[in-house]
Amino acid sequence: MIKVIISKDIYSYDVHSLFKAFFPKEDVKVVFAGDEKASACADSACDKTYHVDTDVTKNELKRNIYKLLFSETGKELPWGNLTGIRPTRIVMNLMEDGYSDDEVRSYMKDTYFVSDEKIELSLRIAHREREVLKDIDCKNGYSLYIGIPFCPTRCLYCSFTAYPIGVYSNIVDDYLTCLEKEIDYVAENFKDKVLDTIYIGGGTPTTLEPHQIERLLSYVYSKLDVSNVKELTVESGRPDSITREKLRAMKKMGVTRISVNPQSMKDETLELIGRRHSVKELVDAFNMAREEGFDNINMDIILGLPGEDDRDVAYTMDEIKKLDPDDLTVHSLAIKRGSKLAEILLERKEKAGKEGNILHGETDEAEVMSKMMKAASDGAAQMGLSPYYLYRQKNISGNYENTGYARKGKAGIYNILINEEVQSIVALGAGTVTKRVYGVGGRIERCDNVKDIKLYMEQIDEMIDRKKKLFS
Repeated sequence: MIKVIISKDIYSYDVHSLFKAFFPKEDVKVVFAGDEKASACADSACDKTYHVDTDVTKNELKRNIYKLLFSETGKELPWGNLTGIRPTRIVMNLMEDGYSDDEVRSYMKDTYFVSDEKIELSLRIAHREREVLKDIDCKNGYSLYIGIPFCPTRCLYCSFTAYPIGVYSNIVDDYLTCLEKEIDYVAENFKDKVLDTIYIGGGTPTTLEPHQIERLLSYVYSKLDVSNVKELTVESGRPDSITREKLRAMKKMGVTRISVNPQSMKDETLELIGRRHSVKELVDAFNMAREEGFDNINMDIILGLPGEDDRDVAYTMDEIKKLDPDDLTVHSLAIKRGSKLAEILLERKEKAGKEGNILHGETDEAEVMSKMMKAASDGAAQMGLSPYYLYRQKNISGNYENTGYARKGKAGIYNILINEEVQSIVALGAGTVTKRVYGVGGRIERCDNVKDIKLYMEQIDEMIDRKKKLFS
């Protein structure tokens, strides 16, 4: 274990994130020097102890830690000392302040030690995001997120609110009734606002039956002004939940964008992570969506899944290329607390000790992820897909990022809005989080709906009151 003793009880998250980025296999504990009980640590339990002066500005602190750990390890991080999840937001702000591309490059390099590769990626994405956002009324508009917390089965890596549809099918209609109550709230309180995008996520929304899909969207259309909606997405991610009848119901109801997600194009990996569908079923579902007229289909893959390396990623990209999707999201595996995968990897770590990478059998996780990232970005470029949004997560493999790639005119607008935090998002359903944005660059406040689906349904009036208070 590495113990970091901070002189002032501030910035502990940033300190922990940076040390963890340099030492991903180590347990890192950050304690305040004034808390004698918390600071106590037997020598045998700590491999190394660092004393960090936090009585400085946050940027100066992070620069000091980065330089210290770089000199000690010789290791450079692709995102330098950045610990936030939205690095492109910094680039966007600099552009809005009148910085040229070269000035942005210098600032990101000198201030945060970001690699040239990631600076160029950030610039490409920022330019594309600005092009998309110029047609969005961020100040007077809003987007709607509707959460469907049901799935065919739970994936190994998942920590989201998701309930097996086989067990909960008898309450789906009652759940939709609760969503309708929340839609009524939106209709009354946002009637003077412009609805720009609708995103139905989960869970797996296509666990709903065709008539339930029509019921939900019909209610949205009957209550809300959708005349300015530029994008209506339904995450149809699990191929084992997709049928021709559901695709036709979505098409009939005006859905413009869907996801058909493989995560990997290797059957062995799919079985390992609990996807419960084959590559063939994925291909069949994708082709069926094309046959039903969907011309904006997203696919997701995850880099860093157990047992896979850059050769497997290259194979997955080659297979996806045959399908020719319009949008591709490349996720770097983030080990989420609460996921079954986190439990399994903890067991493996305890057995294997500190030597070797518990996911891939390699010693340098960053090097493994770098090769995977290159295989994915090269594959996306070969398909004519360009990066358009990016975000990072805590505990992400190799200190990398998640990146969305899309054809011209097919970029997911909601993805940009939610990640750049430039527009309010009203979120409905169990486990969702509503976000109020007070103007571009302004403060952001949130309120959440309870995750437990039965509590959500029992307390639906309270869920609505939370939103009323947030937007009052």
